[in-house]
Amino acid sequence: MRRSSLSGDRLFALIVGILVFGGIAMFLSASLGLLARVNGSPWHIALTQLALGLIPGLIALATIRFMPPVWVQRLVLPFFIASLLLTLAVFIPGVSHTANGATRWIDLGFVTVQPAEFLKVGTILMLSAYLASMKGKLKDPRYGLLGFGVIVGIPALLLLLQPNTSTVLIIGATSVALYFIAGAPLRDFAIIFLIAIVGLSALVAARPYLMQRVQTFINPSENALTSGYQIQQSLIAIGSGGFIGRGFGQSAQKFNYLPEPVGDSVFAVLGEEFGLVGTIFIVLLFTAFAARGLMIASESASAFGSLAATGLTLIITLSAFLNIGAMLGVLPLTGLPLPFVSHGGTALLVALASVGLILNIAAHRTKRA
Repeated sequence: MRRSSLSGDRLFALIVGILVFGGIAMFLSASLGLLARVNGSPWHIALTQLALGLIPGLIALATIRFMPPVWVQRLVLPFFIASLLLTLAVFIPGVSHTANGATRWIDLGFVTVQPAEFLKVGTILMLSAYLASMKGKLKDPRYGLLGFGVIVGIPALLLLLQPNTSTVLIIGATSVALYFIAGAPLRDFAIIFLIAIVGLSALVAARPYLMQRVQTFINPSENALTSGYQIQQSLIAIGSGGFIGRGFGQSAQKFNYLPEPVGDSVFAVLGEEFGLVGTIFIVLLFTAFAARGLMIASESASAFGSLAATGLTLIITLSAFLNIGAMLGVLPLTGLPLPFVSHGGTALLVALASVGLILNIAAHRTKRA
């Protein structure tokens, strides 16, 4: 085994550093748009992002990076159970916080916490540990499909009750990829595919807003002032950025026009301020993040490490490209944030902790980078 660098992987750490600190700068610029809004509080939002997201996230990253690998695997099951219980807490009256028709947060008084962020990582780590331990047994439905269904199905049910469909899609897509990598039979994929089709059809039928998002994606100009308003304003912002953009902090759309400028629309603010050059750069950064993360996974010294690094890399990358695709109008709106950039202290904390685990896996791989 080679001696690892202090970071675990210098190139991966560099990519993450650019995403994190560039993302914080972009977030602070976007948050200025709240000054023109009723009850806008950019300073409070910026403070919570830094104090409850960035700082504890960096501490978690460093702690997990230097944690002995055996400790990581021992903590997977307790973390998974804790994330399930924390997610259940959003259904307790007086504890939960509801916004835009969804009950996804725990209200701590001075800040809200979104347990789904912990649950998606907990699910991927639990599935990775299970698949690694079941190597060679996955063709037996008792160990393969049944185990997969329990580990992924319970979190999915809790998230659908909130509702939080976008996170279920991220967990589902990542979990199926891990199941495939672990060597599951093609028969199981046919079963999962059929279940997914039936489930999505039932969801769209039961929740009209999902169908509305699909219809808005197909024809965004039809309801330009209602369901299509966000995508219209996003495209205006990105288009007005031109080739090199208006300049840092100079976005006009973030003032009273663009919905959620610090949330899932932050990419549109970036496009307006940095133009085509800036948008291509952020896409390349996330592409490099994915490529390096998957390379680390392929060189892992253990099956668990390989699956965990793959899963965590995919969760972050899929979230990023689904957000970017939605803001460009090439994918339906999902409400997913842009990792490392959008507002959300819990999301930033969990993303940085995930990076810490990937770097831990990198530090103990068997091949030279």
